[in-house]
Amino acid sequence: MSTPHSVQPLRSQRSRRPQRPQRPPARRRMGTVLRFPAGMALVTWRYLWRVTALHRSEAEGDSRDLPPRIPPDLTDACSQFLADGSGPMFHRRFSVRIEDADLTAPELMDAVVADFNRAAPSSAARFHKTVGTAGIAQVRDEYRVQMPGPWDGPVRVVHRDPTSLRFATLRGHLEAGQIEFRSAPADDGTLRFEVEAWSRGGDRWADLLYSRLRMAKEMQLNMWVHFCLKAARIAGGRVRDGVTIDTRAVPEEVCGGVPGC
Repeated sequence: MSTPHSVQPLRSQRSRRPQRPQRPPARRRMGTVLRFPAGMALVTWRYLWRVTALHRSEAEGDSRDLPPRIPPDLTDACSQFLADGSGPMFHRRFSVRIEDADLTAPELMDAVVADFNRAAPSSAARFHKTVGTAGIAQVRDEYRVQMPGPWDGPVRVVHRDPTSLRFATLRGHLEAGQIEFRSAPADDGTLRFEVEAWSRGGDRWADLLYSRLRMAKEMQLNMWVHFCLKAARIAGGRVRDGVTIDTRAVPEEVCGGVPGC
């Protein structure tokens, strides 16, 4: 997907000025549909050969599945809210339990957000910081997530604490919504790492790929399963019982009238 949101040189967040949002041209959005089969073939190949156990569940969702509100001072004309998207929203949680980790929950989060590319699958996504200072991600930092074909996705950090970080999408992203990374100690002595996403198609073309053809949905699954497994390696431990993926589908009418998400 193309990234109409202007990619700016890495600079301090004080000097950042909102860029005028633009929608991707219809020709480029259609290009995503036409180029998707090759990317889907790669996802299918990896899925078939993955030896890690994947525990998947799907259920109907409702308004309780909506994402957190974004602080107003972290939104501007470039923000792409959930209500700006198209089609149903999918609330998904990808989680792993990590045994014998060398890192604590805050240490793992620091390691992950200092360089997202350590955990992201290099053939599917590369993170490039476009706003903010080099190093660990902070609130108001922005990234361009480069993906196969016309798939680049601009995002902004809208939450950060010692054990979690959340991105919100910006104009031009394939999806509309938010995604959060978090780590925490579990009651059984393991370290838990999670990726939680609230997303729907950024426009009708993306909705076609995401909820109608289910292609982008499987791409998302492959990417964040990989991310969770790599986070376990970064922590220096091993995954117990595979990766759990919980999905709740929220009807389109629930997503359209919610401001600030």
